[in-house]
Formats: sequence, structure tokens, C-alpha cells
Amino acid sequence: MGELIDRDQEHLRLLKLCYYILAGITAFFTVVPALFFTLFGAVFLGAISRNQHGASQVDPRSMTPIFLTIVSIMLAAGAVTTFLAFLTAHSLGKHCRLTYCLVIAALSCFYVPWGTAIGVCTIIVLNRPSVRALFAKESEQPAIGAS
Repeated sequence: MGELIDRDQEHLRLLKLCYYILAGITAFFTVVPALFFTLFGAVFLGAISRNQHGASQVDPRSMTPIFLTIVSIMLAAGAVTTFLAFLTAHSLGKHCRLTYCLVIAALSCFYVPWGTAIGVCTIIVLNRPSVRALFAKESEQPAIGAS
């Protein structure tokens, strides 16, 4: 039985590491396009001069709200996704929030290919009876300071 618990602990540790890496990758791929769109928005605002040979009839300032909306949505979605992946990694390490971890594992399957691999592995590991027992044991312990 001890070897089975050690294997489960190792798999949970590896999954925790994978979710931390997934959170970092998500944060990176949120910030880089946001910087690109911010720079592109600066061009439309006229902060950076442009070539007058191919100027269009559309006022560049009318495009600014569109770019600000795109950047805002990308940053918000990326920040939420990064936070959820980070919280999942933390929960796997502390053996808490089993249902939450399963839901995020299912949702991470949409991030093809790495999220899919991590999500499927997480679902497989979290459905083991021994791992469910680890999560149940952690949830039964009283909180520190609770009487």
C-alpha cells in the first residue's frame, strides 16, 4: 500500500508541476499578443508616424476602441485562465478541491495539445480510489485555529 501512495504522490507532484508550467505558458501567450495589440493601437492613435503613401480614408482613431476591446478581453481571459491553472496546481499539491481540479482538468483539454495531455492525465489520476482517499483525508482534517 505504501508503494501505491508514493506513486500517487509522485503523479500528483508531476501534475502540479505541469499546471504551474501551463499557467506560465498561458501568462506568456497572454502578455505577448497584448503587447503586440498595444503597439498596433499606438500606430492607429498616431503616436508612431506612418508612411503617407498608402493612407486610407478611414480615420485611424476610430479603430482604437476595437483594439482596446480586443486587448482587454485577451488580458482578462488570459489572467483568469492563468489564475485557474495556478489554483489547480496549488490544490493538487495540497490535496484539496477534488471536484474543482476535475472540472479544470476537463476544461484544460481544450488547450490542444499540451492542455489535452495534462487534462486527460489529471482525470485519470484523480479518478483512482487511492487518490480520492488522499483528497478525502485532507478535507476531513480540521482547519488550523478551528475549535
